[in-house]
Amino acid sequence: MSADSGLRVVLCWHMHQPQYCDLISGEYKLPWTYLHAIKDYVDMAAHIEAVPGAKAVVNFAPVLLEQINDYAAQVSGYLRDHKAIRDPLLAALVAPVLPTHIQQRAELVNNCLRVNRARVVERFPAFRRLAALADHFATHCDDMSYVNDQFLSDLVFWYHLGWIAETVRRDDVRVQRWQEQGNNFSLHDRRELLVLIGELLSGIIDRYAALADRGQVELSMTPYAHPIMPLLLDIGSAREAMPDAPLPELAAYPGGEERVRWHLREGLNVFEQYFRRKPAGCWPSEGSVSGATLELLDEYGFRWSASGETVLRNSLRKSAGEEAAAAPDAVLKAYRGERGKLACFFRDDRLSDRIGFEYSNWHADDAVANFVHHLEEIAAANAGRKLVLPVILDGENAWEHFPDNGYYFLHALYRTLAEHPTLKLSTFSECLDDDIETGTLSSVVAGSWVYGTFSTWIGDRDKNRGWDMLGDAKRAFDAAVAAGGLDSEQIVAAQLQLAICEGSDWFWWFGDYNPADSVSDFESLFRMHLSNLYQLIGQEAPEYLAHAFAHGSGAPAMGGVMRPGQARG
Repeated sequence: MSADSGLRVVLCWHMHQPQYCDLISGEYKLPWTYLHAIKDYVDMAAHIEAVPGAKAVVNFAPVLLEQINDYAAQVSGYLRDHKAIRDPLLAALVAPVLPTHIQQRAELVNNCLRVNRARVVERFPAFRRLAALADHFATHCDDMSYVNDQFLSDLVFWYHLGWIAETVRRDDVRVQRWQEQGNNFSLHDRRELLVLIGELLSGIIDRYAALADRGQVELSMTPYAHPIMPLLLDIGSAREAMPDAPLPELAAYPGGEERVRWHLREGLNVFEQYFRRKPAGCWPSEGSVSGATLELLDEYGFRWSASGETVLRNSLRKSAGEEAAAAPDAVLKAYRGERGKLACFFRDDRLSDRIGFEYSNWHADDAVANFVHHLEEIAAANAGRKLVLPVILDGENAWEHFPDNGYYFLHALYRTLAEHPTLKLSTFSECLDDDIETGTLSSVVAGSWVYGTFSTWIGDRDKNRGWDMLGDAKRAFDAAVAAGGLDSEQIVAAQLQLAICEGSDWFWWFGDYNPADSVSDFESLFRMHLSNLYQLIGQEAPEYLAHAFAHGSGAPAMGGVMRPGQARG
């Protein structure tokens, strides 16, 4: 296929989890990083490896890379040097002595129920029986005294076995043996499962680097701790897409531009440390962009960035009118501003959301055929033109809603697109090398890939309260640095902790439309990180950090961070 023929299709997978680790104690408060790592990050690499013609852009948040590496080191340290594992759930997998207190046993049972019941638990009869018993004990804590250690051992074992990547499940004889065994897992069995988990964790980063070396993957990054850069630069930018939104008392984030620059610099340093190359592209956290944000990305040497389709159409509406905003081919081009070299791509929301929200309920072959049919229609309507269709969504959350973690869908998707006679799998950098059609945006309406606004992170009572608390902490940090009482190591530690507090995920979950247990998890994590910052700068934390301030809907949830690319829950 020549560079001039066919519609280019870019599959861009964003890999991200926030910092779940208490940076002072070293304990992980939630397990989602290592669980998604041994399931989704492993599977996504394996599907590309299995189809030589497959290509994708894979974006990593640097704070995720650090956590994956830390978990791999924890497992290695335990197996080789008998060092403690700092994640309570992972430690429970190999604990010779399981909790004896009824409340601790109940907490462990509850934690082992946080998985997709329909797609994982119901698939395995032994796990289904354990979960049915666990449901009873979870609601009748007084009966927990009847739970023996073998029940807990088997439940913890099956929970981790259920999170193992589907591509591993089909090929690893250990996994197949354990599934056939079903119950009565010994301490040796549990240790062997930890060995497998360690193998998977330690190989993830190198597998993606190898795929990049082969030209199958373009690796890109998000700023270090996944902040909403436009809001750090200008909180008022939220009103560009939602003019009537109530905003925090915090009129401007103190030193916002320098903080954005810190996240960019540190993100680049971490990315290069793990992947041994500079990223050409940056998926800004939550696809959040503004004119000022894109200018900074250009200044830092990024070749491309990306955002959501609604941001593009809002921006075209403002700069070129309704006809330009409604043009069906608008999303099929790259765009540059009137100054600078940075190109910006925009997600095709309709087709991306079909993967995220609809195809999990289809037969895999029918879903892929439907997806490819839409691509073929777009290609036919634009024959002879050099265009690109970006499909962008999370690389981790959608698949738990598919049968077998999306195994059949993803395998068929890559194979069908790689073999297609006119559609061409590509990367964003390759599209620019091929000189695809490029438009001009004279202005950018600030927004994200969720509704084209920042409503997921600001404008709600609890979200605004979070911003005010963050602003208080930043002013305290600035005052402590200005006072000269902190040495260089203390400043570095406090800057890192501040960066974690600036991440987007805490604000994502605040709001009464989110599940109560997830809101509680992330709200308490946010207050912990803020409290740690005050401790690191030698100041007493405000009293309000001792009290919960955000409440959810009470709807059920399983955990992990969720994005527009998949259903929540």
